[in-house]
Amino acid sequence: MLKIHQFPCLSDNYGYLAHDPASGETAAIDTPDADKYLAEAEAQGWTITQIWNTHWHPDHAGGNLKIKAATGAAIIGPKGEAEKIPGLDREVGGGDTVSLGDLTAHVIDVPGHTLGHIAYHIPTEKTAFVGDAVFALGCGRVFEGTMAMMWESMKRVKALPADTLLYCAHEYTEANARFAKTIETENAALADYVAEVNARRAKGERTVPMPLARELATNPFLRADVPELQAAMGHAGDAVATFAEIRGRKDRF
Repeated sequence: MLKIHQFPCLSDNYGYLAHDPASGETAAIDTPDADKYLAEAEAQGWTITQIWNTHWHPDHAGGNLKIKAATGAAIIGPKGEAEKIPGLDREVGGGDTVSLGDLTAHVIDVPGHTLGHIAYHIPTEKTAFVGDAVFALGCGRVFEGTMAMMWESMKRVKALPADTLLYCAHEYTEANARFAKTIETENAALADYVAEVNARRAKGERTVPMPLARELATNPFLRADVPELQAAMGHAGDAVATFAEIRGRKDRF
């Protein structure tokens, strides 16, 4: 069974080490802070053997070379951003698989935040590492892609089994919750979620990972195909326009 060690790094990133006890292999999911990752791995008694990058941004790939120099780890990352990923050894894209011991992760293309952004889904572990594509009650800013592209990425996330745990890269949930309340004011499931988020953050507790099922019921960026929400946003029957409306409102929030 996969062991996941989660820890805070930088100002609001989460670091993840995914460890397969059977093989002893350990994957660093992105590398925002090389020193922190190496220290956390040492504390666990693990050696980083692989790096799985989701996209090229420095708070996701900036520690690649230092970790590789220290451990010899193989760096795997999005083929759509190969020239931007430091030390890349293997390029992967949607439909490819990555192995950690006997565990298999399926690569999913989720562009929009960046053009080559990918996620790693491990079906047997009901786990997906989604980087900055999706957050608890939010999604990444559309920096490089289009709104239509990002909505297609949201649909790929929505298509995962509902009991999948999503491991995103940032603790943005409290701010996302404040915004989500302005979009679906009558969503009872959202109101319950927001109350829980506020209580957990008040105690300094993390809100990630998050079950996909709960996001499907509350995350406005995953709900742009809900007719009632489309009507409320003024774009009945148009999921892309609804998503763009919500994303635009969040950008100005």
